[in-house]
Amino acid sequence: MAGSPRRAAGRRWLLPLLCLLVQVATAILFAVFVRYNHETDAALWHWGNHSNADNEFYFRYPSFQDVHAMVFVGFGFLMAFLQRYGFSSVGFTFLLAALALQWSTLVQGFLHSFHDGHIHVGVDSMINADFCAGAVLISFGAVLGKTGPAQLLLMALLEVALFGINEFVLLSLLGVRDAGGSMTIHTFGAYFGLVLSRVLYRPQLEKSKHRQGSIYHSDLFAMIGTTFLWIFWPSFNSAPTTLGDGQHRTALNTYYSLSASTLSTFALSALVGGDGRLDMVHIQNAALAGGVVVGTSSEMMLTPFGALAAGFLAGTVSTLGYKFFTPVLESKFKVQDTCGVHNLHGMPGVLGALLGVLVAGLATHEAYGDGLQSVFPLVAEGQRSARSQALYQLFGLFVTLMFASVGGSLGGLLLRLPFLDGPPDSQCYEDQIYWEVPQEQEDEAQGPLRAEELVTQA
Repeated sequence: MAGSPRRAAGRRWLLPLLCLLVQVATAILFAVFVRYNHETDAALWHWGNHSNADNEFYFRYPSFQDVHAMVFVGFGFLMAFLQRYGFSSVGFTFLLAALALQWSTLVQGFLHSFHDGHIHVGVDSMINADFCAGAVLISFGAVLGKTGPAQLLLMALLEVALFGINEFVLLSLLGVRDAGGSMTIHTFGAYFGLVLSRVLYRPQLEKSKHRQGSIYHSDLFAMIGTTFLWIFWPSFNSAPTTLGDGQHRTALNTYYSLSASTLSTFALSALVGGDGRLDMVHIQNAALAGGVVVGTSSEMMLTPFGALAAGFLAGTVSTLGYKFFTPVLESKFKVQDTCGVHNLHGMPGVLGALLGVLVAGLATHEAYGDGLQSVFPLVAEGQRSARSQALYQLFGLFVTLMFASVGGSLGGLLLRLPFLDGPPDSQCYEDQIYWEVPQEQEDEAQGPLRAEELVTQA
C-alpha cells in the first residue's frame, strides 16, 4: 500500500509530466543552441589538418570515464545504506544525474562556451556536467528518504542553475583556483542540501526512525560505493587540470591524501567507538574526506607531506563529526542530515578551501618556475600578488556559502509546495511508496505501511 487513491493518482501523473516537460524543453534548447566544438565537428577538425592523436578526447576521456563511474556508481551505492531505501538511493541518483548532465550542459555552456550564438560542446563539457551532477547528488544526500522524485527534479533544476552561476563567478570573474571543487562542488553541494533540509525540517520524523538505520547487506552495498569513489577520486580532482605536470601532481596529492584520511578514520573510529569497535558509517564516509580536502590545492605545490597532513586532518574531523556533531545538528539546529554530508563534504570542503588560501598565499616564482602560469596565471602575469590571490580564494569561499544558503532556502520553499507529493512523516525512508518492490520485501513492509497510512489519514 503506497498511499490513498488520490495521492496515488497524483503520483501517477506528476513525475511523468515533469520528466517529459523537462526533456522536451531541454531538447528544444539543444536543437537551437548546442553545437559540436572544433575538436568534435567533422568539418572543423579535418579542415585544421590535425593528427587524430592530438584530439583532446584521447587525453580527457579516461578521466571522464572515472568521474562518470563515481557519479553513477559511487554516489548511488554510497547512499544505499538505508535498509528499505536502496531502490530509491540508486534509482533517484540515476534520474537526477541524467537530468543534471543535460541541464548543466546548457547552463555552463551559456556561461563558459557561448559564442557566435551557440554553445560548443566536447569532452570537457561532459566532465564539467558530471561535476555539476556530483554537487546535486551531494545535496540529495542531505534530504535522502524525505523527498519524492518530483521534489528532487525541481531541486536539481534550481541547483544546477545556481551551481553554474557560482562557478562562473569564482572561476571566471574572481580568478579563483578550484580544480577539484572543494568550494564549487563539495562546499556548495553540502550547504545547499543542509539549508534545504533545514527548511524542510520534519518535527515528526521519529515516526520513521525505525527505517533510518542500516542492515548488514545495505552497509555492504554502501561500501561498494565507497570503494568506487576512493579508487577514482584522483581522476575526479585531476580531470579538469592542465595536461602535464599539473594533472600528474593533482592525482598524486589526492592519492596520498586519501590514504592518510583512511588511516585516521580507522584510528578515530576505533577510539570513539564502543569497546574499541569500528563503525561502518565512519569507514564508508570519512575515509573519503581526503579527496575532498585537497580539491582546491591538489594542483598547487602542496607537497606529498602536505597532502598526507591534509588527508589525516580531514579524516579526523569527518569521523568526529559523524560521532558528535551530527546529533547536535538535528537537536540544536533542526538539520536532519540523512547521509552526513556536512561531515564528508561540508567541513572537509571548507577546510580544503582554507588550505587553498594558505597554499596560494605561499606561491612563489621560485617554487613553481614556468609552471606558475598554468596554476596561478594572474600571479605569473603580475596582475596579482600571491597574497592577493589568497584573499580572492577566501572571498570565493564566502561567495559559495552565500549562493548555497540562498539557493537552499529558495529550494526549500519551492519543495514545500503541497502538490509535489513528498512522503508523509510516517513513510520516509521507504521504497514501496515510489517503487514496485519484490514480493518478499513487500510482504514484510505491507503491514507496517497499512497501519502507518491509517495514522497519517487520521
